[in-house]
Amino acid sequence: MPINVQGDKEFDSVTSIQNKALRINLNENIYGTFAEIGAGQETVRNFFRAPNPTGTIAKTMSAYDKDFSDAIYGAEPAKRYVTEPRLKAMMAYETGLIEKRISRLKHPNKLFFSFANTVATIDWAKKYKGHGWIGIRYQTTPKEEYNEIIMHVQLHENKAAQQQISLGIMGVNLIYAAYYHHDDPKTLLKHLYDHLSPDKIEIDTINFTGPAFKDVDNRLMSLQLVRNGMTNAVMFAPSGNNVLPANVLYKKNILTLRGSFRPVTNVNISMYEKSLQMFMDEHKVERAATEVIFEMTLFNLKAEGDEIAEKDFLNRADLLCALGHTVMISNFQQYYKVVDYFAQFTSEPIGLTMGVTTLIDIFDDKYYKELSGGILEAFGILFARNVNIYLYPAKDEETGEILSTKNLRVNNNTRGLYNFFKQNDRIIDITDFEEQSLNINSRKIHEMIHEGKSGWEKMLPETVTKLIKENQMFRKK
Repeated sequence: MPINVQGDKEFDSVTSIQNKALRINLNENIYGTFAEIGAGQETVRNFFRAPNPTGTIAKTMSAYDKDFSDAIYGAEPAKRYVTEPRLKAMMAYETGLIEKRISRLKHPNKLFFSFANTVATIDWAKKYKGHGWIGIRYQTTPKEEYNEIIMHVQLHENKAAQQQISLGIMGVNLIYAAYYHHDDPKTLLKHLYDHLSPDKIEIDTINFTGPAFKDVDNRLMSLQLVRNGMTNAVMFAPSGNNVLPANVLYKKNILTLRGSFRPVTNVNISMYEKSLQMFMDEHKVERAATEVIFEMTLFNLKAEGDEIAEKDFLNRADLLCALGHTVMISNFQQYYKVVDYFAQFTSEPIGLTMGVTTLIDIFDDKYYKELSGGILEAFGILFARNVNIYLYPAKDEETGEILSTKNLRVNNNTRGLYNFFKQNDRIIDITDFEEQSLNINSRKIHEMIHEGKSGWEKMLPETVTKLIKENQMFRKK
């Protein structure tokens, strides 16, 4: 549908970068500064090329030298400049400056903004592929509090010049979407990739704040990144804020538990506590140097059919956050992909906590047909690194037998492979467990809560039970 600008200009629904810059330039009230560090002035260049840049650009700068940057925005104690705090300092300084220098009495309708990025593009040896922080601090109505959209990107192109072009395109998309799609954040998110693809530039963290986004739950925005194929995995902290996976996982020992957590049960907590202690004892690592990740895949989140119920997702997220856990949402159906993802950030030990059914699935070669090397290729990734599997037992519903590595049956084609890893202590039984907890079934508990029945309360952590009751979680509508 055409979009009118000042009554006589038309723009297509998927607007070209040139026309986006033009529309911003022709809006007499949008006015602000561009501060771009590390990759050239790739975004503002598009506005200079469009007609009437003086209507939009108050100032543009690139404090490329670190000493100059410190002199303007404040010293960085750790001497790290491609960081979220640096980006926020840049935007706050620039909007403060424009508020001082531009009279509100003379320009009562101005919508001030500061766009900023701090980026490290690919190095000449192509050892570091490049990444950066991009953000906009802006107003949608005059004199209101500022809104912010802040995101982290990974740069995947093989030349710095190509990465600069993609950054410039995404910068224009961000400014345009911030002004013309802020009332629909999901649509805003999609428009960040106009004329781009995740193969070129990947958004792995995004946060929205300010009056325009007062009803936005940033965890849902994280979920959208994965659902839209903009990234493979996102994380949010116990606070509920989205966090950069690289910051959470960098050089850490990592223990991860995958599940639906619908809801979190005593079994989930027992698996976490017992495997964590085993992991720390096995590798002689400290808790402070170990990150525990509770992972939900898109498949885990699909309650019925192919759709993800957002309320249901938020219920699960609220419960995990209330227990103080960091949550990861991914599209990694196979575990070797999880390990490969973690290995980007650390060379320290990795632990995978799982139940018997999951382990049996891992050793089923039908799940690896898309790989040219099949299950051997997957296991080459999974166990080539310092990885252990911690196996929580299960009870056979028909016989009552306790299933562990001692008696479980895997696919005949992979039994030799399974025996090899078991004998080399890469698959370790969790033996310290309460047998009665093996009767807990999260699906049955969910059905009981959904139908308003009682009797499920003691099978969940006390905090979880309290929250479910207070907020009427998982109840039938």
